[in-house]
Amino acid sequence: MDKPQVSVSTSTLPVHFPSQRKSSVPAARNEVVRASFVSHYEEHMPGLIRHVMRYGATPYEAADAAQGAYIEAFRVWHLITCPAAWLRKVAFRQYLRQAPRPQEELTDEVPDRPAYSCPLEKVVLNEEETRVYEALVRLPMRQRQVIAWHLDGFSTNEIAEALGIRPPAVRQNLARARAQLKERLGLTTGGAQ
Repeated sequence: MDKPQVSVSTSTLPVHFPSQRKSSVPAARNEVVRASFVSHYEEHMPGLIRHVMRYGATPYEAADAAQGAYIEAFRVWHLITCPAAWLRKVAFRQYLRQAPRPQEELTDEVPDRPAYSCPLEKVVLNEEETRVYEALVRLPMRQRQVIAWHLDGFSTNEIAEALGIRPPAVRQNLARARAQLKERLGLTTGGAQ
């Protein structure tokens, strides 16, 4: 018994060359999602860098962690319901993953970057802020986490949910952090000395 010949025309089969593949990142395909992402990035990137700096990161380490968080966010931007909290969690994890690197001293000037501005330019600390960030580094990690979220305007309940702890623990860590910061900064309950 002869088998029937089946001919397949290659013109009906989809052919995907690497340069013709559709992006698997929805934000790359959807103009509205991409515009939303870009707007959020431009407005909130400096704040995210400051948030990571409150954990003790240098501005460059914080910028790397924040950038990594935004890279992860871009892939799932259409699914994120609370970008501020999501980005802070991911940026913190990115910071913790960074391996300690030996300090390098730059000997030449950094070349100008064309067409866009670096988010670090918006994160210039004055002398008082530098003192506060140095004091924050000396706090236990949980207290640093709670105060960092608090300084970014999150409520006690939002902080508790984001960090996976109970609201009373947030209030307790926040009170302890404030007390230690006042002590380290030389502040009394009545104001500056």
